[in-house]
Amino acid sequence: MTVTTDLVSYEDALASYDPVMGLEVHVELGTKTKMFCGCSTELGAEPNSQTCPTCLGMPGALPAVNAIGVESAIKIGLALHCEIAEWCRFARKNYFYPDMPKNFQTSQYDEPIAFNGYLDVQLEDGEVFRVEIERAHMEEDTGKSLHVGGATGRIHGASHSLLDYNRAGIPLIEIVTKPIEGAGERAPEVAKAYVAELRELIKALGVSEARMEQGQMRCDVNLSLRPHGREKFGTRSETKNVNSLRSVERAARFEIQRHAAVLNSGGTIIQETRHFHEDTGSTTSGRVKEEAEDYRYFPEPDLVPVAPSREWVEELRAGLPEQPLARRNRLREEWSITAHDMQSILNAGAIDSIVATIAAGADAASARKWWMGELARTANESGVSLDALDITPEQVARVTALVNEGSLNDKLARQVIEGVLKGEGTPDEVVEKRGLKVVSDEGALTTAVEEAIAGNAAIADKIRGGKVAAVGALVGAVMKATRGQADAARVKELILEKLGVEG
Repeated sequence: MTVTTDLVSYEDALASYDPVMGLEVHVELGTKTKMFCGCSTELGAEPNSQTCPTCLGMPGALPAVNAIGVESAIKIGLALHCEIAEWCRFARKNYFYPDMPKNFQTSQYDEPIAFNGYLDVQLEDGEVFRVEIERAHMEEDTGKSLHVGGATGRIHGASHSLLDYNRAGIPLIEIVTKPIEGAGERAPEVAKAYVAELRELIKALGVSEARMEQGQMRCDVNLSLRPHGREKFGTRSETKNVNSLRSVERAARFEIQRHAAVLNSGGTIIQETRHFHEDTGSTTSGRVKEEAEDYRYFPEPDLVPVAPSREWVEELRAGLPEQPLARRNRLREEWSITAHDMQSILNAGAIDSIVATIAAGADAASARKWWMGELARTANESGVSLDALDITPEQVARVTALVNEGSLNDKLARQVIEGVLKGEGTPDEVVEKRGLKVVSDEGALTTAVEEAIAGNAAIADKIRGGKVAAVGALVGAVMKATRGQADAARVKELILEKLGVEG
């Protein structure tokens, strides 16, 4: 029986049970054509305009394997320290859904292209947790259902559904972990860190942009609980298609609390799929989960086996980029920053932008300052990612150069960045159009300083009397008079010189 109960607290759940997780991540590859036909994969086309008899499953249409898809799968497997199969093949996974035009999915079952690997992930406090990889296999995506007439966009309450098969046949790599044990109370954090690290790895390989918000990477969170001291796993639930790092963590945490509540009340966990709800952070029941035998797998008769040569595999291995975790540790040392600082940069998605800005001539401290300060704030206010801002690392490097040479101060530099983001031109063009250069004419500065002293005699007397901290008020007056275009440090020096006070 199943007993409906309220959630127990997270602490109480962990006091009685050990969580065991399994994470299945689907990555949409960035190939130009689909996995088994030549149809385009470009986003945004009219519904059902990128289809053919093969991806629509028409009788007599024959598939052919996308070579770049296979290459991408091997790269992912190698980067995950997997063994690469010398011989593998595709299978038919049979089940009916309206968005499956063939009534089966071409996937891999007992013969995946990559298997038995691992990925080391770093948690926010620096602890490294190893996640074992069961397999990474190739398959195709399904079409897309659009439910019309309801309030929620889901099938419940809709008047009718529309089907778009443009996505049917898009190449996918499914990466499946082995059971993740021993994480304890940090299990949700480990789940989030794993998906985050995997996303960084996929992006580094260049096989997908891995944008979770666009569905290019999505995670199924399998979770079960077992009483302390038991070896046998509990019954699992599978929360499907979770599409953000925060939601992966929240889904795992919610399911731990829900499972514990059901078990504590004497209920039985049903093996089922569940839907995650972003607004509430909760999950609801989907459908009873099939076992593998329910899919009636059998080898795909229309596709030849895939047998990558060892020479090709080693060639791909030699071309792999630096592992993201190793790269971050190297950059952290080069930039002389803390692990916490690097985690913040990672969370902001700023690593590549900072690296490119340094490569364009900026020093590391300045590059971090602008990307993690002014630009991160702008991106956050605009609700976009840093790399979506209309400014290049080369332009940011030019701003830092103008600051370092004394042509701009920080306040003016922020205005230059604002102008670039608004499409007013390059940093130099914005400086010229807005008249933003620092006032460096000593004569003009001296005049402004003398006027500030004359207009604030009482403050000047305090400074002469030893209260040097009061100089800030006079500096502010000069900066206001020069519209912020003076060098504040030089203004302070001139004020103290005029007043005969040591700085």
